[in-house]
Amino acid sequence: MFGRLFGRGGERPAADPYALPTPRRKGGVYRLQALGDARVLALVQAAEAGDWEAVKEAALPFDLGREHQVLAEVAEVAGVQEWIGRAVEEDKEHRALALLISGSRHVVWGWEARTSARAVDVSQEQWRVFHERLHIAEEQLLEAAELRPEWISPWRRLLTSGRGMSLGPAVTEARLDAALRRDPLDLGVHMEWLSQLQPRWGGEPGQALAFAREAFAGAPDGHRLGCVLPMAHIEEWVESDRMDHLENPRVREELRLAADRSIFHPAYERRLGWQEDFNIFAMALSLAGEKPAGRRVYRELDGAFTPWPWKYISQPEAMYARFRRRL
Repeated sequence: MFGRLFGRGGERPAADPYALPTPRRKGGVYRLQALGDARVLALVQAAEAGDWEAVKEAALPFDLGREHQVLAEVAEVAGVQEWIGRAVEEDKEHRALALLISGSRHVVWGWEARTSARAVDVSQEQWRVFHERLHIAEEQLLEAAELRPEWISPWRRLLTSGRGMSLGPAVTEARLDAALRRDPLDLGVHMEWLSQLQPRWGGEPGQALAFAREAFAGAPDGHRLGCVLPMAHIEEWVESDRMDHLENPRVREELRLAADRSIFHPAYERRLGWQEDFNIFAMALSLAGEKPAGRRVYRELDGAFTPWPWKYISQPEAMYARFRRRL
């Protein structure tokens, strides 16, 4: 079904009845809202209104236990933590869904307290609030995983909370195994593990890139897991503080081949949120100065900007627009 709705490979997607109208563009660029989908927007608006009944109804087209990007849209809504606790306690039939949303929101809310500052610049009060919120998230996500053992989303979020709470390799590796047993090719889980392997979280230099290469090598042609490779190079660029890391000819070739085997491959399906996959490649190819492949990615995006992964750059939307013009 999704192949018919969103198209495959480099082809333009077929008309989508749920597609949101493209907003007015500034310099040809616009920030993608609610994954560009009217149903996701209805879900977000229900969460903003604190209407649990409307949230449940709007969530029906989706499987939040597997669709990380849709769940993320809800988890990012400010104020969800103010009312979701009542749903957890009162709605026994949908307790697992309420726990999943609440736990995911508390992970995001925890990081909002910590901020993206370096650890040495985070105050004691920020650390206290951070861990308090992550502790709630841990309890709720573990219960959600117990109630719905087929879900992968709780385990992906538990990787994030476990990293923040420094729970150590035994716990985090067990969580990774639990997630990959449910879907060995899940991109969201692989992205979380990329972060876990970064030196800033205790990993060794080059470890994340090796993991990404191995994962991509085992993925079928046209699979979105190909995004793990450009993301690993972006992370390497961030960690190394070497502005020229991505300009290495071998890296540029690796990025071109990854794009050809994933987002440009005829078997690639433009599922809901596909624009983020293309934005990952757009950033990596732009930093690498890889113009032909980069131009193709921007052409397919047609100005659609997603905050991830551009948050690693100051003035992310402006940089997206600048790279788009230069390529």
